[in-house]
Amino acid sequence: MGELYTRYAAMIYTLCRRYVRDDEEARDLMHETFLAAFDKIETYSGKGALSGWLARIAVNRAINYLKRAHWKIISLGEWAVNEVAEPTKEDVNAVSQEKLLDFISQLPDLRRTVFNLYCIDGYSHREIGQMLGISEKGSAGVLSKARRQLQELIKRYLKEKEQ
Repeated sequence: MGELYTRYAAMIYTLCRRYVRDDEEARDLMHETFLAAFDKIETYSGKGALSGWLARIAVNRAINYLKRAHWKIISLGEWAVNEVAEPTKEDVNAVSQEKLLDFISQLPDLRRTVFNLYCIDGYSHREIGQMLGISEKGSAGVLSKARRQLQELIKRYLKEKEQ
């Protein structure tokens, strides 16, 4: 079991950190993931990658944590998103991966979670809706707001970078 932890701890921590802003909470979720995996290792069928099975446990733990923490949602009025131009490929390429992850971490909990689930982890809106207790359309709407907010953050960053 120690080898399992050694091999996958960094991956699971990184995944948890994408969902929660706090390093300590991400570490706690990582540890909870491994405790759950060790407890349920006999349920791993061997089909698919072990890393995928662990990632699914971690995502579920993170979502449960966020649900318990009562989603923190900001109103759209706090963001002028209607007039945000889509960043160009050059704009996106001008932003480092680290900075982009920082922008994602600044999203409110629900937007960050839906963005991570859809854009990074590859879940469908139907799956996201089932996981989060929202409709498919609700998931798509939250994703749209998250993308707009990220666009605004990228545009602001690039504008400040030019000055």
